[in-house]
Amino acid sequence: MNLTQAVFIKSAQTYLDSPPMNLSEVVFMGRSNVGKSSLLNSLTKRKNLAKSSQTPGKTKLINFFDINYQNKLKENFLCSFVDLPGFGYAKVSKSQKQNWSENLTNFVEKRQTIRVFVRLIDSRHDDIILDHQVEQFLSNIKKPDQIVICCYTKIDKLKKTHLQKLKQKNQNATFVSNTKNIGIDILNDKITKFLFVDSSQ
Repeated sequence: MNLTQAVFIKSAQTYLDSPPMNLSEVVFMGRSNVGKSSLLNSLTKRKNLAKSSQTPGKTKLINFFDINYQNKLKENFLCSFVDLPGFGYAKVSKSQKQNWSENLTNFVEKRQTIRVFVRLIDSRHDDIILDHQVEQFLSNIKKPDQIVICCYTKIDKLKKTHLQKLKQKNQNATFVSNTKNIGIDILNDKITKFLFVDSSQ
C-alpha cells in the first residue's frame, strides 16, 4: 500500500487533551535523538512533517498526524501516526523526566485506539538498560489486538560486521536508515499489513 497523504492534526500535552479516538494509531517511541521525527518524515515522504532537531529532548508534546494509504485499487485506508516525546535524555530535570514518564505511561495504557507500537532503538547503542525496560513495559501492557515492531535506526553508521551480528541477534526486527532510505518500505509494509491485512490487495 502507498502512503498518499499525511496531515498534522494536533499537539497534545497529555492523554486528556489528545484528539478523539476515531482512527487506528501507530505510535512511534524511543529514546531522545533516536531519529523518530526523521523516520516519520521518511515514511510520509515529507521533509518537514515532523520537526526534527539537533537538540535531544526538544520534542515535549504528543504529536498526531492523519495518514491516508491507498491500495492497488485506489481505495483509501486511514490511520494516525503518533510521535511521542523522546525519553531518557540526561540534561532535563528529574521532575521533568518524571512528568514525561507519567504522561507517556498514561497515554500508552489508556489510549484504546493504539494498534501498533514502533519501538525505535539506535543501532549504535543497542544494549541500553532503558530500552530493555521499555521492551518489558510494552510486553506487559500489550493487548491482543496490538503489535510491537522493534526498529533499529541509523544502520548506515554501523560497520557491516556489526550490522550482521545485530541482525542475527534480532531476526524479527526492522533495520532502517533515513539518510540512505534503507528499510523504510519494509517498515511501511509491516504497519499496513497489520492494520489493513484484509483490504490491502
